[in-house]
Amino acid sequence: MVRAEQVCKDFGSMRVLNGVSLEVKRGEVLCVIGPSGSGKSTFLRCINHLESVNAGRLYVDGELIGYRESNGKLYELSEKQAAKQRRDIGMVFQHFNLFGHRTALENIVEAPIRVKGVDRSTAVARAKDLLGQVGLADKADSYPAQLSGGQQQRVAIARALAMDPKLMLFDEPTSALDPELVGDVLQVMRNLASEGMTMVVVTHEMGFAREVADHLVFMDGGRIVEEGIPSEVLSAPREDRTKAFLSRIL
Repeated sequence: MVRAEQVCKDFGSMRVLNGVSLEVKRGEVLCVIGPSGSGKSTFLRCINHLESVNAGRLYVDGELIGYRESNGKLYELSEKQAAKQRRDIGMVFQHFNLFGHRTALENIVEAPIRVKGVDRSTAVARAKDLLGQVGLADKADSYPAQLSGGQQQRVAIARALAMDPKLMLFDEPTSALDPELVGDVLQVMRNLASEGMTMVVVTHEMGFAREVADHLVFMDGGRIVEEGIPSEVLSAPREDRTKAFLSRIL
């Protein structure tokens, strides 16, 4: 579902991603861990072309993301073309990014109606079903300010799912939450994984990574330092840098 080939990303003179290559199979959950500034979130944003890459290629479901290739050269897609690709890629951010002036239900139906042309009654029925799935059936008419952080994040997940994506990206979805609110969000993500949703999750939740991920990647300095089965990487890391990182957080 996702294939990265030697992906590099620079911000000015700083190389943030330095030759990242990996694959995520359909239905697989990949968790990406690492210290702040290691390139995890930037890599996630490159997958749906919220950030352009400086070298390498990214494919989602076999389609080159953000560019078209002609005679061996890459040409960046227009914003309209890139947005069309993003329809199939759901993304959940650290800070929810809900529309504050719209109810939970309105937040969820906005994109299907405006982007996909779904009729309102169908979109509303789907949104209510999704709110039920994330445990918020009684919050359809609540505004973001009336919801806890965990509830807002679950609305954000429902909003992403409303577009029926083939891939879900999660950028540290629990890091802005109070500890007691984390569990509800992680449970929604566990349910998605059990239903076969392909997911790439940047996270600090090692218990979730150990339990749910099929594959774990540790990044540092814009590179993949170590990867493998989560239980093996977390319990018996091979690389000294991985050992040092995990010794501080486990």
